[in-house]
Order: sequence, then structure tokens, then C-alpha cells
Amino acid sequence: RQQRARLQRRKRGQVPERRFVRQEGKGPAFGEGIRPGVMAEDDVPALVRRFYSLQSERVEAYRLFEEGHRAYLRSGPSYDFVRYRQLVHEITQAFNGISQEILQIKGQLEGPRGRADLAQHLSRLQDKEKEKLKLTAELQLAKQNAQDHPGVGAHEQEVRELKQKLIQTIEAISEILQDFKYDSEESG
Repeated sequence: RQQRARLQRRKRGQVPERRFVRQEGKGPAFGEGIRPGVMAEDDVPALVRRFYSLQSERVEAYRLFEEGHRAYLRSGPSYDFVRYRQLVHEITQAFNGISQEILQIKGQLEGPRGRADLAQHLSRLQDKEKEKLKLTAELQLAKQNAQDHPGVGAHEQEVRELKQKLIQTIEAISEILQDFKYDSEESG
């Protein structure tokens, strides 16, 4: 519930986007924006922790997205499209905010005293997350088509194929996260 409330506040702009700022003599902190300059070595662990927090938010957003889609399918055959469209809008805003923040972390990690290897993992992860979101949306449409046209083999086959592609993408994301974890702990 806390995650859902945070996602809703984020989409309404009530949760300020948190950015890492190097404050004079204080180490990493959350603030209004990223200040240019050299990153302190102790900032990397804070960036890694923030990334994991954002990734948890993304996982929760996917859970809510799937839960909302199941409710939408149950509302068929007339479908409550207005409610579902609002959910898609909220989830899209949450994903955009999370992605923007992860890209900023990536930018910090690419800095002169950062960790280019971790930044590369985040770049690969963002690509796979984009693919996962696209496949998730395609799968939701395919599920609706299969529900609306029961017994049509082409729709059922499409659902199976998209599920397989989604599983492969999730496995690739898991591998990237494992690499990120290993590399971030290696020097931490």
C-alpha cells in the first residue's frame, strides 16, 4: 500500500523527484537537482542504494499494472476502459519518473570518479526494461483478444509467444541485476 501511495503521489507530482547532491562536507544527500562536479568516492554506494529503491518501485508498478489489467479483463465484455486508461496513465508516469532518475544515476556513475561498469549495467537494464514494458503491453492486448475471441488459435498462440518472450526478457533483466550486484559489491 505504501508503494502504491508513493506511485500515486509521484504521478500527481506530490513526491518531489529525489536527486543526489553533494552537500559541502556532508556526503551524498537527496536534493533538488544534481550539481555538476566531481563525485566523491563515497557517493557510489548511495547511488547503488537509490537504484535498488527505484528498481523496487518499478517492480511494484508492474505488479499494480498486472493487477489492474486482470480487473480490466474481468470487466468484459463491456470493459471499464476509462478506469484502465487512467491506470495506464498513472503507471506510465511512474515508469517515466523511475527511468529518468535511473538515467541520472547512470550519468553520475559515468563521472570521473564514478563507476563506468555500473553505468553500463544500468544502460543495458534500461533497454531491457523498455522491451519488457512493450512486451507487457502487447501481451495485455493479446490476452484481451483471446478473451474476446475464445477458441481462435491465432490469439492463443500469440499469448503463448509473448509470454515466452517476456520470460526471456525478465531472465535477461535478472542476469543484468546479478552482474550489477556482483560488480557493485566487488569494490564496495
